[in-house]
Amino acid sequence: MQIRNQKDFWAGLMYVAFGAGFALVGRGYALGTAERMGPGYFPAIVGMVLVVIGIGVAFGALAKTAAVEKVGKFAWSTLLLIVGPVVLFGLVLEPLGLVASLVLLVCISSYASHEFGWKAALGNAAALVALSLSVFVYLLDLQFPLWPAFVTA
Repeated sequence: MQIRNQKDFWAGLMYVAFGAGFALVGRGYALGTAERMGPGYFPAIVGMVLVVIGIGVAFGALAKTAAVEKVGKFAWSTLLLIVGPVVLFGLVLEPLGLVASLVLLVCISSYASHEFGWKAALGNAAALVALSLSVFVYLLDLQFPLWPAFVTA
């Protein structure tokens, strides 16, 4: 058996690994039933779905009709530009507030794209700020600092 599409094959294996991890973690909690779900129900079900999808993707990469694709060099800088701002968001949420932290997160993360543009990044940031404010602050009434500490002091 030859791996024709390496990208899909390794992506499928990652789905299987993450799905198995979620399912195993979910087993440590009460599952409950579909009518009365316990805390382990969602991770277990999502984990099983990910395993099934991963198996399908991985086997699809072995098919004779699969496009031939090789895995290229790993882009560490892109990974850092995506994961780094998420960590930074957690660190600056308290001192900068939700609005500035989200703008910072989106603008830095957008720079990882090959199609980066300030207009699109700021538009995405504005949309994410509006959505986050409406859902988390106004509808769910979660307590986030909205503005930097020096503005509200």
